[in-house]
Formats: sequence, structure tokens, C-alpha cells
Amino acid sequence: MVKISRPGGLPGGGRARAANPEKRMPLAGHLVELRNRVLLSVIALGLGAVVGWFLYDPVLQFLQAPVMEVSAQDGRVAEVNFAGVASPFDMKVKVAVFIGFFLTSPFWLYQVWAFIVPGLTKKEKRYSLGFLAAAIPLFLAGAALASFALPNAVRTLTAFTPEGATNIIPAQDYLNFVMLIIVVFGIAFVLPVLMVGLNLLGLLSADTIRKSWRWVVVLIFAFAAIATPTPDAISMFFLVIPMTALFVLAWVLCWLGDRRRKARMIAEGTWEDPAELDD
Repeated sequence: MVKISRPGGLPGGGRARAANPEKRMPLAGHLVELRNRVLLSVIALGLGAVVGWFLYDPVLQFLQAPVMEVSAQDGRVAEVNFAGVASPFDMKVKVAVFIGFFLTSPFWLYQVWAFIVPGLTKKEKRYSLGFLAAAIPLFLAGAALASFALPNAVRTLTAFTPEGATNIIPAQDYLNFVMLIIVVFGIAFVLPVLMVGLNLLGLLSADTIRKSWRWVVVLIFAFAAIATPTPDAISMFFLVIPMTALFVLAWVLCWLGDRRRKARMIAEGTWEDPAELDD
């Protein structure tokens, strides 16, 4: 009798026996599903951009606030400059899409998750709802935290302007800088939720996470250093501290999930010891 085990394993390397082999979708089916989900996400993003078009003025004022603060508080000339006739229109389109990106985040986050784990069972669909319930507020919380790091980043970088010189920042460059920080902060907060989701599906064990914690810490610091392009450590730690805390919380949840799953499998008689499999 051939025993089919699910990848990822549980604490101690134990495995659960699957009653039936999983039905695998052919490659063509995956490509069609990917196309459909991308198309739906693009349509949602377009509708969100339409709403963002009407929210352009207050959002732009919010994004320009750090530069205005530098000019008002530090006494240095700093302003966002629109170079070219079409630059204001181009800026409005980009900001509208940027707003739509956040407004439609619940929808496209679900599309990403649904594509990663196709063929969900009824129980796994509940996990997906839990994933969205945690991922969406965390994504928005990361973006909100970026608004606290942004003024410090702008002030630090513009402080290198030589005495007597002015800092006229091209609007497109400034928008790209702001979008990079906000989006990266948001995505960074979602990654621990993805870890828990993979654990709930039996694809990632708490023991695997524990063994690789050193690499995770190194990657967190490297990611934060790249995502916050400022020479000061304060802006970097705005991202390092919450990411590390979320990683630890994700590991605890995975550990509790593994213990609960192992106890249930032992009670059901579906738990297999690794030594028995080797024999």
C-alpha cells in the first residue's frame, strides 16, 4: 500500500496520511486561472483609480507634507517641481492608480492567495477568509507606518543639500520615492501572515521556521536597509522592529497550530513517526 504524505511536515518531522491523492490542475489550467485573476485584479484597479482621480488633491497634499515641513521648519528651500507641460497630468494619473492600489487591496490580495492555494477545501476556504482578515489590516497598517517614517526620510536626505543651494525635487521622482516606501512597508507586514497561512495548509512547519531564524533576521535587516533608502538607522528600525515582532508572533501561531494538528492526528490514528517511515 502506498502512503501519500503532505509536504512541509509537522514538529519532529511527522507526517499525515492523505486519504486520497490531490487532484492536480494541468499547466494550461493554471495559466488560464492566472490570466483570469490578473484580469479581474486589473479591472478592480481601474475602478479604484477612477475613485482615486477624485481624491487626488487631498492625497497629493498629504504626500507633499514632508517636503513642506522641511521648507517651513528647517528654513531650507525645498519644493516639489512639475517639469514639463504634461507632467501635472501624468502625476495625477499615477497618484490615482496609487490610490486605487490601496482601495482595491482586499480584492487583489484575495486573488493572489486564491491562486497560490487552488482547489481549496471547505475548511481551507475558512483559512483564506482568516488570511484576508489579517492581511488587509496589516497591509494598511504597514502603509500607515510608512507615513511616520517618510518625514524623517525626507528630512534626512534633504539635509545633505549644500549651504545656499535649493532642493527642487521633480514630482515624478518624489512620487516614486514615496510609493516605494509605502508599498514596501505594506508588503513587509503581510509576509508573516503568509507564513501562518502556509502552516495552516501543512506546507510550512514551526520547526522549519525555528531552524532558519538567523537567516530570517538577516533578511529582515537587509530588506529594511534596502526599503528605507536613508543613511540613518532610525528609519530602518521603523521597519525592523515591527517585522521582527510579527515574525515571532507568526512562529508562535505556527507552533500552536502544529501542536494542535499533531494531537488531532494522534487521536485519529493518522500520525506517522518518521522512524516508522524509514523502516
